[in-house]
Amino acid sequence: MSIEWYLDDATDYIQMNTLDNEDFLEAEDERKYALLNVAYRTLNRKFDGYIIPTQAVYIFAAVLGAAYNDTNKYQQQGVASFSVRGIAFTFKDWAKKGLDDLIPEEVYEMIGAPKGRIAKWTVL
Repeated sequence: MSIEWYLDDATDYIQMNTLDNEDFLEAEDERKYALLNVAYRTLNRKFDGYIIPTQAVYIFAAVLGAAYNDTNKYQQQGVASFSVRGIAFTFKDWAKKGLDDLIPEEVYEMIGAPKGRIAKWTVL
């Protein structure tokens, strides 16, 4: 399913309703479309059967923009550290997250879905 995004609406909403929004706002249009598409796909997969408000997609797209910006995308790719002209970046092992883990609490509330706990395997 293809969605027609209105970038002016998305940009205005993100600018007025999110705090960490520079990466989305400064992105080129193609990047904004990609962030909106990935946010929409992820939310639809995660919340199958729920109605996904457009505003929830906008908020999650801004989060993805920050999580996958030029610096943080290295963290998502598993890079532990790097430096550029004397400025060093070090990422914690636990900081790498999947897309579902980046969904903010506010989006769960907008969708009306519980953010339940998930049972995971553990080794004793």
